Parts: sequence; structure tokens; C-alpha cells
Amino acid sequence: MVVIAGLSWSTLSRVGFGWFVAMVIVIVLGAAVLAVVSWYNTGYQVVGRELRIHEGLLWRRTRAIPLERLQAVEVVRPLLAQLTGLAELRLEVVGGGKTEAPLAFLSVAEASALRQRLLALAGRPPAAGQAAAPGPVPTPIGPEPPAGRPLHAVRNHDLLVSQLLTPQAFLLPFGVVFVAAQFLSEGSWSFIAVASTLTAMAGILLQPVRRVLDDWRFQLARDDDRLRIRNGLLETRVQTVPLHRVQTIGVTWPLLWRVKGWLRLRLEVAGYASGESDQRNRPDRLLPVGDLPTAEMIVAEVLPGVSLSALPLTAPPTRARWLSPLSRQVLGAGLTEQVFAVRAGLLTRQVTVVPYARLQSVRVVQGPLQRLLRLATVHADTAGGAGAAAVDRDVAEAWALAAELSARGHAARRQE
Repeated sequence: MVVIAGLSWSTLSRVGFGWFVAMVIVIVLGAAVLAVVSWYNTGYQVVGRELRIHEGLLWRRTRAIPLERLQAVEVVRPLLAQLTGLAELRLEVVGGGKTEAPLAFLSVAEASALRQRLLALAGRPPAAGQAAAPGPVPTPIGPEPPAGRPLHAVRNHDLLVSQLLTPQAFLLPFGVVFVAAQFLSEGSWSFIAVASTLTAMAGILLQPVRRVLDDWRFQLARDDDRLRIRNGLLETRVQTVPLHRVQTIGVTWPLLWRVKGWLRLRLEVAGYASGESDQRNRPDRLLPVGDLPTAEMIVAEVLPGVSLSALPLTAPPTRARWLSPLSRQVLGAGLTEQVFAVRAGLLTRQVTVVPYARLQSVRVVQGPLQRLLRLATVHADTAGGAGAAAVDRDVAEAWALAAELSARGHAARRQE
């Protein structure tokens, strides 16, 4: 940002204001023409159980996406798309290195209808001897079906207050005082110094501001065996999370939120591209901010029979204080009939819950100091990411816990 601002300032000072404005207009018009040409030469076909996307003017490219590998289709509406009544579709495919390039832009009705059709085809087994029919299949256009049974809607007021109760918000007054003191003491600043300072201050506020924009009007609903998530202010999103793809649920109590009894729920979902540069594309939000009763209700919808306040979490042995002198009493791990749960975090308390059926592997790891103290860490790995880890358990307890997790995971997968 500083480099771009510096180059722009340098160009403005060399060519003058009039030529600078003309250059900006030419660049904007050129980008608009390229966008229109790209949109005009992009199309799609639903052929049998395959989605084909055609794009390119000079070099034509056709991508074929087998619908049986389709995990999710999201309707996303950036700000300009909202103003023009358009939307784009983003596709998640099993094994994809990143989110598939979106179909941008369709009308809202057409995007919603195509999304429903693709999800229906992805969940429908192919008929015996079914062959791909040549040519495009007409896509019905109509309003999006009901979003299912509403579960919870986050108050925008609570969302704003929660982001004010963050370290970034508390550091902002100190940053303003520092800038004012530097300006008064130095008398004048160079452009680079001003731009660098403003960029640093903007970086401090970027995370809470982004969370407010992303989670504005957050709504959660249950639609059969899926969760429907709607959120966003400048860019609205409608995401669908099949419950059988939920790998873990993470519960976080930030330090400053505990005054109001608030927490945050997040998901790990299988099938989403781990290499995706924009992590906002991942449907990891389950409750941006809320109290414990609300979290209990939502967790019960995702994992029936699981209660956050009744998790049997036990601390590591006393000798673990040599490795975790401050947080030993916070660490915990335990098993229920449905899940494996761990607790960690001194200032920001965290609990991770893993259903047995989602376990991919179980590992027992010992570091040099852990071997001296006869301790070990048990890792429960999932397909969605980090999984959970029971830290600094007694060696005998760790091996018993690993064996129990393996047995329960195998039994849970057989029952599905």
C-alpha cells in the first residue's frame, strides 16, 4: 500500500493533476472493457452429471467439473453485484487446490436456481447406464427456496461491541497519541513517514473491521441435514455446510469477552481447499459472538447429545507444571459418548470438540523434555485441518487414550 501510494504521488507530481486524472480514467475504462469481454465470453453447460465452464476470447478454455466431486456451491454478492442485482457462484470440489473460479456474474434468481440444481445433482446417485447428454440442459430460473428452520441471528450491536473488546481497539488510542506526539515534535513529516504510520494503524484495525463487515447480519438456519449460513455487509454470502462434513467445533472465550459472558464458535469443514489464499471463503463461522446458552443450542444441532458445560475435562499430572507452569490447570482432555474434547489457552480459553467418526489418525508424540518427565501429547487428526491435541498427559494415560480413540473412531465409522 505504501509503495502504491508513493508511486501514485510521484506520478502526480511529475505529470500534473490533469494528466494524472486522464491516466486513471483510461486505466479504469480499460479494466471495465476487459471485464465485460471476459464476462461475455464465459458460459456454462450442465451436461449429464458434469458442469462445463467455457471462458476466454483468444484462448478458449473448457473446464469439466464432475458433480459427484462437488462439496458446496456458494452464492456470493460483492458490493457492486448487490447494486446491479447480480451474484456469482463459487464451487468447492473434493481434492481441489483452491476454490474453483466463480461463475460471475448471473442474476440472483439464476444463481440461486443453478446452485440448487447442482447440489441436487451432486447428491443424486447416477442412474445405471446413464450417459452424458450432448448439449446444454436448460437451467430453471426462479426464487431461492426457503432457508430452512431459523436457529439464531446475531445482533449487529453485539457484533460491534465484541470487536471493540479486542486488543486492536484498545491499542488505537495509543497509536493516535504516538502519531500526534511525533508530529508535534518533528514539526513536519515526509510523505513516506505519514503513509507508513497510517498503514500501520490501518493494519491494527483491519482484523476487527473485517470481522464486522464479514459477519454483519449473521444468520444461521437448519435445512434438513445442512446448515445454512448468511452473512456479510459489503459482500453477502450464502453458504451451505453439510453436517456430515463437520470435522471439529472450536469454542473460544477471548479474555475481554468474558466480562459479558461471550464466546465464539468455529467449524472445521472437510473438502474446502487448504491452499485458498482468501480464508474468508472457508465456512468456518458457526457463531461470531454469543452467550453460552446460545452456543449450547447450536452445538446440540450439529452434534446431538453434546453439552459444552458437561464435558469431562481432566488436567494433566502435577509434574506437567515444569513444562506449562501457568497453564497446566487450564489444560484438559476427556471423552464422552460422542466426542473427544480438549481445552487449552491461558488468556484466550479454547475448547475443541472432535466427533469420533471424523478421526483420521491418532498419534502419540513425545519431545525430549516430555520423555524426562514421562509425559506425551495425543494428537487426534481430522480431514478438515488441525484436529485436537491432548497436551502433556501421563505416558500410560496417553497410550490408553490413543487406543480408546482408535477403537471409538473405528466403531463410529462402521455405524455411519
